[in-house]
Amino acid sequence: MNQKNIDSLDQTLIKLVQTKKPTNVQQLIDLTKSEASFITEKEILEHIVRLQDQGKLKLKEPLTQTPPKLSTYLKTTKATWYWIIIILSIATTLTVFTIPENSYPLIYIRNILGTIFVLCLPGYTFIKALFPTHVPIKTATDNLDTIERIALSIGMSLALVPLVGLLLNYTPWGIRLTPIILSLFALTVIFATAALIREHQTKQKTQP
Repeated sequence: MNQKNIDSLDQTLIKLVQTKKPTNVQQLIDLTKSEASFITEKEILEHIVRLQDQGKLKLKEPLTQTPPKLSTYLKTTKATWYWIIIILSIATTLTVFTIPENSYPLIYIRNILGTIFVLCLPGYTFIKALFPTHVPIKTATDNLDTIERIALSIGMSLALVPLVGLLLNYTPWGIRLTPIILSLFALTVIFATAALIREHQTKQKTQP
């Protein structure tokens, strides 16, 4: 890219921040690509980093480098979703096995956690594993991406849970509470871990 194109891209980025007011890097990248589709995402990221270092560009959520090690990435705020899912899964499993069905009002905690565990977590982690950063829908924005993930998560969970029950029906354990909960717990943790690894790898590839 020659100096003229570099200056032009810099001006475009600064103008977009001033007029469109994107809150994070991904929004700015999407806006820039709509203005100049011939420029790659990596080139845009490099310009954003340079302009941020020079103090010419300020976003509410500035670009941060993805740690090269997965163990380090687990300690960052980017992995918060992973720990929330693991904690919810463990909490649900414990409440199902420790809170009796006739124990009021604690049974409501069990029911709420159980509903989230069955209707959301398996599908959410599966969708996250398939699409670790963004749902591939052309009309998606950052706000819509969250809504789309929730909708897809519920739909996928409604497909996965009966499938787990069907498979358990052909095992010695059968369709009982304990094997269902443990199976969904294992499935959720496996999908969540796969999603975290894919997210880490994807962000490493796209960073400058």
